Amino acid sequence: MPPSSEADFEQTVLDMIEHSPLGSVPRTPTYDEALGHLRATHQVYANADHKDCHVTARSLALRPVFHASNLDLLVAGKITDDALESNTSIFERYLQSLPTETRTHAEAFRAEVAGREIHHRPKAGSATAHDPLATLFLVPGGGPHPGLPGNYLHGMLMEVHDTRFPEPWRIVVKDSLNDTAVLNASTKEEALEALKDLLDSAPFHLFELEALGFKIE
Repeated sequence: MPPSSEADFEQTVLDMIEHSPLGSVPRTPTYDEALGHLRATHQVYANADHKDCHVTARSLALRPVFHASNLDLLVAGKITDDALESNTSIFERYLQSLPTETRTHAEAFRAEVAGREIHHRPKAGSATAHDPLATLFLVPGGGPHPGLPGNYLHGMLMEVHDTRFPEPWRIVVKDSLNDTAVLNASTKEEALEALKDLLDSAPFHLFELEALGFKIE
């Protein structure tokens, strides 16, 4: 069956977005209708770098994912948590990947994104006393609001020692305005496997993570 005229036009809109320096298309009812469907099917996202413009999922698929460079060694049990690449270093690699003109804006998110989250530190002398694991990742995508500069969602895999949380491990993913998807895990191995699935699935809209067992908060 040949593609419909609507599908042909939507492909044209995707091409226009990708060939526009800003990711813009004409603001007419016809284009707005096509954009509405493309947003609903997560083929385009609001562009984090240009107001009222868009970026396509297929262009985001070409962008790198950022996480601890030695994460695979942790998964394989060859290093301990404290040997992981630091969140500051991960964020710096993300920052350097951006065009010069967007780095200043991205830098403003450093403390919020790369800051180490310590929910609870066991009492001194406890056999289990250690800094909980909290490792940063950034993946191309979007949410109800745009992502960080470069169109990135950000998140943490975290170990928690807090009775407010149902499980000792959490993966939290956010857009730029803290719309959040959360996955709880009972073991470190389960959390690491879920993180691998997440990273392999990029790019994605925050809501698409429900298919991977995340809850939107």
